[in-house]
Amino acid sequence: MSYQHRTIDGQAIDLPVGKVVCIGQNYQDHIAEMQSKTAPQALFFIKPATSLCALTPGFSIPQAQGEVHNETELAVLIAKPLKQADFATVNDAIWGYSLALDLTLRDVQAELKKLGRPWEVAKGFDGACPVAGFVEKSQLQHPQQLEFRLTVNGQLRQDGNTANMIRGISQLISEMSQHFTLLPGDIVLTGTPAGVGPLQRGDELQLQLADVFSLTTRVD
Repeated sequence: MSYQHRTIDGQAIDLPVGKVVCIGQNYQDHIAEMQSKTAPQALFFIKPATSLCALTPGFSIPQAQGEVHNETELAVLIAKPLKQADFATVNDAIWGYSLALDLTLRDVQAELKKLGRPWEVAKGFDGACPVAGFVEKSQLQHPQQLEFRLTVNGQLRQDGNTANMIRGISQLISEMSQHFTLLPGDIVLTGTPAGVGPLQRGDELQLQLADVFSLTTRVD
């Protein structure tokens, strides 16, 4: 089944399906757990539209390519074009918010990093971005103060808060728009906190976005 943007209650959103623009290393605790080197410049990368799939009722992960890790992130749906945008323009262009998994082939990524090569194949494979339904921005008064959680098989794995982002939502999207024109239907992923780890077939996941929504899904 092809992906379409939907609201959290399943209604279709009248926007095309576009690319996913992501930021890495946007939570200090995740940088520490990955033993990563940081730089003043933001780390941006893109997942293609073919990476998008519905988070519920279940999603698939690649087999025989090493570990597939969860990275739970606040997702932002863009409704208007953004190019070299300031903060006010960014805020006006946002349709709404959700949660997504930036699925990562961790062993593949590690090998590519060692070779000094780009690692899009570890991040942009088909189905690499399961995303939940979106909540309109008018329903969220403080998107920069949202707690979100991932539980895997009943065990809390990720517990983050958007207040802890190194670059806030408006800032990171503004910076993105200096490099990539964002179009209606594009999704921005805003980074993951600590707690990334491997997923297996049969895992049951619960994702919660503050008191906005909680949903259950599985790895098929």
